[in-house]
Amino acid sequence: MMSTRDLYFRLLRYFRPYRGVVAGTILLMAASGGVEALMVRLLKDLVDGFDAIVRGDQPLWYMPVLIFAVAFARMIAGYGHEYSSTWLSARITHDLRGEMFARLLRLPTAIYDKSSVGELLSRVTFDVNGVMSAGLQVITVVVRDGVLAIGLLVILFYTDWQLALFCALLAPGVGVSMRLVAKRQRRLSLQTQDSMGDLARILDETLGGHRVVKIFGGQGYEAGRFFQINQMVRRLTVKRAATTAFNSGFNLFLVAVVITLIVYFAGVRAQEGGLTAGDFVSFMGAMLMLQQPIKSLTRVNDELHRGLAAAQTVFALLDQPEERDTGTLAIDRARGAIRLRGLGFRYLENGPPILQGVDLEIQPGETVAFVGQSGSGKTTLIHLIARFYHEHTGDILLDGVPIHEYRLSDYRRQFAMVGQDTTLFNDTVSANIAYADPNPDPARVRAAAQAAFAADFIARLPAGYEEVLGEDGVRLSGGQRQRLAIARAIYRNAPILMLDEATSALDTEAERMVQAALDNLMRNRTTLVIAHRLSTIEQADRIVVLQQGRIVEVGRHDELLARGGVYAAMHAVQFREAGYTPAQEPSSTLDRSGTS
Repeated sequence: MMSTRDLYFRLLRYFRPYRGVVAGTILLMAASGGVEALMVRLLKDLVDGFDAIVRGDQPLWYMPVLIFAVAFARMIAGYGHEYSSTWLSARITHDLRGEMFARLLRLPTAIYDKSSVGELLSRVTFDVNGVMSAGLQVITVVVRDGVLAIGLLVILFYTDWQLALFCALLAPGVGVSMRLVAKRQRRLSLQTQDSMGDLARILDETLGGHRVVKIFGGQGYEAGRFFQINQMVRRLTVKRAATTAFNSGFNLFLVAVVITLIVYFAGVRAQEGGLTAGDFVSFMGAMLMLQQPIKSLTRVNDELHRGLAAAQTVFALLDQPEERDTGTLAIDRARGAIRLRGLGFRYLENGPPILQGVDLEIQPGETVAFVGQSGSGKTTLIHLIARFYHEHTGDILLDGVPIHEYRLSDYRRQFAMVGQDTTLFNDTVSANIAYADPNPDPARVRAAAQAAFAADFIARLPAGYEEVLGEDGVRLSGGQRQRLAIARAIYRNAPILMLDEATSALDTEAERMVQAALDNLMRNRTTLVIAHRLSTIEQADRIVVLQQGRIVEVGRHDELLARGGVYAAMHAVQFREAGYTPAQEPSSTLDRSGTS
């Protein structure tokens, strides 16, 4: 865990690009506090100079003009530092969020396996706002109210240094109070950050899975989960506020005690002729006004530790190592030859093996289907080939070269993927098909849509290719969404295709359309298919059967059936469950789809 000092100085580094604006803002803050103190000092001149005005020794316009000038300066300084500090806050928040989002895009897949989307969203939204409490708001209070407090103390000592010495009684009490409160505030703030992350996680899960919640009647259960976390956030917020209020109230009580002593001794000094009426008014005005900066400076302790708690979680995310990319070899377009040698993998260092000693060679343009029971390692194998995970034993080679030697961006350009769970973005149809292309070609977009048999339904949309699809293409049917995903893969024109049960959730008519689109997509490409329904991969060049992370059979559909092994048993079970007899088995072409 970073120390408070290290956290704060790391946060201040984000101000460096705007050091000119920061310097100007601090000067305006100091001017604002100084002018506030000067207003109090004018009380002495106003009271003591009133007799001179009556006698005509001082021009009548002098004091009004002076007060007007000081008030105008206070307005300009106040507006200036409020505007510039808001600009800085917005700018640095923008920069910090941008850096966090860029890091999120480059984090290893394993981080997403361990963290919920809601927690990550909370870091980018809620925590970044909290960070600024430790940055600019604390600086604002310390500079403006610090200068005001110093100015008021100068007035007190200038007016009567003996009475002003009573103010020294405040220092030990305020210092001890702030030191005791600091640790508790930091701990409560960290607990609040974690609770807000849990709150965001529950919201993300519940709102994203609202159909499941409704169909299973989970409203009461989810409301209970939310209530518990919401209660925790409420309790922590109240505890933090109570701690701040006690600290502030205790310090103000100390101020009141000192003021009581000062009022008494000021009266004694006035009786002895040591204070004029103006001195007394100015001194008491400064003393009473001193309560406000002291209150702000004690409350800033809460702001500081709440912001540092947020900074701790933000920097923890920024310090996560990016996805490993040690490759230096560039590649334009691969032939598509893939070789696996002794491949092994575990998700946890001491966890069970997911893949063990996998050896396989795939030729360019070959269609290879992977089948097996759930948990046999099919999806993990595909994810390792895609370099979603890097910690594995054995070797994966593309065109005879170990894949870690390729630059990651170049390597990933060799793949296109169509899965069962289609991801579409809240953007136009055209942008979804030409996803990540900075200069999309409209002709290629339309050609891809035609090849994916999506052009007809796109033409029926109100805005055609410029129609915004909504979140995850919610207004489209399952078949339409799949065809857009296939169009996206066709537009990418990658030499290697990964299919993950792309038609399993579709009705017969939609499946026929998607199947035809997949046939167009697979031409002249190395294709890796994850399949549960064996009827969909009968025409594959080879079928690889996985069991407990090992390859147990490899061959064509007819060959594997003739062997009477694991594949034949799986095939018999599936067709028996479907109600077919061998004579009734449908003659299907390759669906080229699969599931995890």
